[in-house]
Formats: sequence, structure tokens, C-alpha cells
Amino acid sequence: MKLMKLGARPDTFFTSGPVRSVYTEVATDLQILVDHCLFRLHKFPLLSKCLLLQALCADSDAVELPGFPGGAEAFEACAKFCYGIAVTVGAHNVVPLRCAAAHLGMTEAADRGNLGAKLDAFLASCLLRRWRDALAVLRATARHAAACEELGVTPRCVEAVAILITDPGSSASEAGCSSSPWWAPDVSELGVDLFWRVMVAVKAAGTVKGRAVGDALKVYARRWLPNVAKSGYLVEQTDGSTGSADVAATNHRFLVEKMASLLPAERNAVSCSFLLKLLKAANVLCASAATKAELTRRAALQLEDASVSDLLIPSCASETLYDVDAVMGILEELALRQAAAAGIPEASPPHARGHRRSRSAESSEFEGARRSTSAAASHGAMVRIGRLVDGFLMEVAKDPNLPLNKLVAIAEAVPDCARPEHDDLYRAVDTYLRVHPEMDKSSRKKLCRVLNCRKLSETASMHAAQNELLPLRVVVQVLFFENARAAALSGPGASRVAGVAGGVKALLAKTRREAGGEEATMDEQRLRGLAGGAPGDEDWSVEGLKRAASRISTLRMKLEEEEDDDDADDGAFVHRARPGLVRSASSRVRALCAIPAGKPKRMLSRLWPSSRSIAGSERH
Repeated sequence: MKLMKLGARPDTFFTSGPVRSVYTEVATDLQILVDHCLFRLHKFPLLSKCLLLQALCADSDAVELPGFPGGAEAFEACAKFCYGIAVTVGAHNVVPLRCAAAHLGMTEAADRGNLGAKLDAFLASCLLRRWRDALAVLRATARHAAACEELGVTPRCVEAVAILITDPGSSASEAGCSSSPWWAPDVSELGVDLFWRVMVAVKAAGTVKGRAVGDALKVYARRWLPNVAKSGYLVEQTDGSTGSADVAATNHRFLVEKMASLLPAERNAVSCSFLLKLLKAANVLCASAATKAELTRRAALQLEDASVSDLLIPSCASETLYDVDAVMGILEELALRQAAAAGIPEASPPHARGHRRSRSAESSEFEGARRSTSAAASHGAMVRIGRLVDGFLMEVAKDPNLPLNKLVAIAEAVPDCARPEHDDLYRAVDTYLRVHPEMDKSSRKKLCRVLNCRKLSETASMHAAQNELLPLRVVVQVLFFENARAAALSGPGASRVAGVAGGVKALLAKTRREAGGEEATMDEQRLRGLAGGAPGDEDWSVEGLKRAASRISTLRMKLEEEEDDDDADDGAFVHRARPGLVRSASSRVRALCAIPAGKPKRMLSRLWPSSRSIAGSERH
């Protein structure tokens, strides 16, 4: 640490209880009360250098200086300078001395070579040119923020520290190419306001890369930002009082908002995990809407790099465990940016909540980041996002308070190309059904519409076929696609199974409101028994198939009397189905479901001649 010595006379000050004085042959004629300490000094050496004391001592020999910057220690150092006694100045005391000198009016107007000018010269020529000293001086300005701001000490210190970081001629130039800047731990000791000012100056210089700035932000957040757990906001309290917790929460909210404003424009300057950590803190601390929107936009740019635990943001405004709306906002922002990168005119997504910001309101800093979103739109990135969202759904589906519409909205926010398989999505649906056993039939159908049975693996299909919580329509679809897959693997039977597809779709469209009654219940139980591997009791003779067709015809007549409230896609299947195909679909479905996996060809050869016989008898 660099030091400066002012004056040459030996120290003659002494303390007697609350009184401080100086050994001289001349009696003291001035009393000054500073911070409960009484100084008995002489007028001549002090008044000759202090404009304030000249004004105050015109009518009185006793003066009180309340709220003196630096307290009694700083005033004693100024008094020693006036007497010519040796005073040592360094980074540890230069700030309070400079504020005290300014308060006393120790300027060039009072005396040439006064204390204020000497301290300014020492700062500029020595202290602010050395990293440790400049940082120590900058930290000290926080205790005298108003006075240092007025004197210009704080701006000079901020500028000096930024220059030492960004100057190519200094050792700080290593920060421009290093992913772990050496200066980050030192700067992290600053208060949030001073840290923000230094980082703004560093970014404005343009010589430090965004990755180094991002690493400095992570170091600072690790130093000052508390952890956010599932139970909420974890903050260390010194005295356990409510007031202390409120002050700490306010300070941390200010910290999150400042850090969000310092994020570099480069897409990979900080990790998505760090962005989502800030978003968690902003959500729990009730940060400003602008801060949350900023973090949401940045997280959407690199969502494929996140993990499921990163998306588990604690919810504070609802009864749910996690903030599903925040994740939905990220997915909506991702869709908007992909549309912009593809040249599609911006439009509100299906589940938008009205918070989308217009392109004119975007900061110019993010134009480069917007153009780079084409990488996020690649197939590999979208597949990773699909897996991430499905993993998130598997976790939030365990929440008994999660509304069905929010779960469906999250599932539908991911494009179909992002899910090459639906196994994880099926697990999420199954979990939600088990957590909500009271769901009615229409709600279960609405939930299961997000599934594509064609994309289920063999293991998932076997589980779904025996899942009593799924609607019968979904079980039939799973059985059909599994048998079709088995028939395709066996060879010639594939074409025949494919020919039944239209009939199955027509039947499912008509039976999507499973009618009550003993006969429908027995059919459902029989179908699930076949799915579980139980031996079928169907009569595969012509008479048996006629009886099956008669039962399905009766069921169709009952279903036609009820109102169809399902989606338009299912209705389209019915509209396109031919009457004869619908009539014979039941017997074909039952035959198809009972086909053993290893012998589809032989069973189909028995089914199709019988079906043709039924059709011929009906024509006659």
C-alpha cells in the first residue's frame, strides 16, 4: 500500500479523558466539540487554513461540529496538519480526510498548498494508479457516499478501476481472453451500486469480452445472492427480526435488478442455468416486471442448455408448488424468436397472456442475439427442449393443485418435431391421472389428446394398454398401433392391417363418448383383458362375428342418441368413414386386438374371409 507523509514536526497531541489537546507554551484559546470529544486548540494555526472555522469563531471561542465526516479521528488529523505535525495518509484514511478537509474549507482559497489539494494530487498520481489501492479507496467511498459524490472522488475511483481492468497495457488485459477474470473476486467485494457502476464502465470500454463480464456477474451473485430453494427464499438474518429480513429482501431485490441490467448482449456470455437462477430469485423477491421479462427473454435464447431443476421455479402467487406461468412465458418467447428468425410475421402465440413486447421496444443490444436464434431452432436443439419440457411436466404433474389447462398448455407449447417419442410425456400424463383420481371422463380425454400413440415405445404401449386410468379410446389406439406394428414386422399381413385403419378411426370417433350400461362395460373389460394378455373368448366363426357386429350396431344406436361434444378432428373421421366400413369395424377391431403378436398373418387370414361372408350376407 502506498503511503504519503505530510508535515515533519513530532506529535504533541495528548488525550485526557474526553479532552484532547496539544503541548505548547501558549495557552489554548479555542474549544471545538466533535463527536462527543472536546478539542482544546489554538485559533491561529486552525483559522489560517480552515474557512469554516473562520466563519464560526468570529463571535465565539467554543464551536460544535455535529455530523463531522470521519469523526474525531479525521478532525484530529486535519488539526495536526494545521500545526505541521507529521500525518500519514494512505488508502485506508484518504477518503475520510478528504471529506473532512472539504467540510472545514481547507482549500487553496484559504491557504496555498492546503490539505485538500495535496490529497487530490496523491489520489491522482499514486493511489488510483495501483489496483489494490484504487479498489480500497473505492470501497471507502461507500461510507461517505454523498460527500464523495459531490467532491467527484467516487466517479474518479470508478473510472480508475475500470481503466485498470480494460487497459491493454495493464495486467487486467488478460480478462479480455480469460473465462475466469482475475479481477472478479476483488470487484465482488464492492457494494451493488459501486459494482454496477464499474461494470457499466467496463462494458462501455468494449475491450473486455462478454464471457468475462458474465463470469464476473456469476462470482458476484455467488458472493451476495442467497439461495432459492423449493420452500422459498433463504436469507441469513443477523438478529432474526422482521425488519431485518425486509431490509435484506429489498437489498437483494435491488441486486437482482441491477444484475439483470448488466447481462452482456452475447448469447452465451452466461449460462442458462445462471439466468434461471436469477429468474427464481426475481420471482421470489417480487422484482420488477421489466427484470422478469428481461430474464425470460434471455433464458429463451438458450433454453436447450438448461436442466429440469433449473425450470423448477418456486411459486409465490398461487397454491401450486412451481411457477408454471414463468416456464410458459419462456416457451412463448422462444416461439416468437423462432418465428422472427424464420421471417414469419410476429403474432401472439395461442397461450399468450398479453405481455409480449413489440419489436420496436427491443433494445438494440439484442439484434445480434436475435439473429443467432436460428441455432436454437435447429432440430437437435428442439429435441433437447422437448425432452426438457417433458421432464418438467413429469415433475409438476405430481402437484395436486396444478390445473389441467396449465399442464396441457405447457405440453402443447412444444412443437411436434421436438418430440420424436412420447414416453416421457405419457409418464407425465399417467402421473397426473394418478394424482387426480377424481377427474371426470371429459377431462381425461382432454389430457390424453396431447399424446401421440404412434410415438410410444413398446414398453410404454404395454403399460398404456393395461392402464385403467386412460380413456378406452386411447387404449384402443394403443392396441391398434401395436398390432399394426407387429403385423408390419411379420410381412404380408401389414397391408391387410393398414386397410383396417379407416374403420378403426371411424369406430373410435363414434365411441369417444363411451356409453354407460352393462354391455359397454363388459366390452371395455374384455378389451383391457386382451391388452393384459388374457386369452380371448371371442368366437371367430361366422356366427360369432355376426353376434359381435350386432352388439356393436346396438351400441352405435345408443351413442347416436347422445350429444357429441368432442373435437372437430374426431368428427372429421366419422364424416369421412363409409357406412359399410363403420358397420364392420367392431368385429375387425376385436379380431385385431386378439391377434397374438407372433401370429398376425394366420389370424388375419381367418378374419378377412369371415368378414367378407358377413358383408355378403348383409347385402342379401
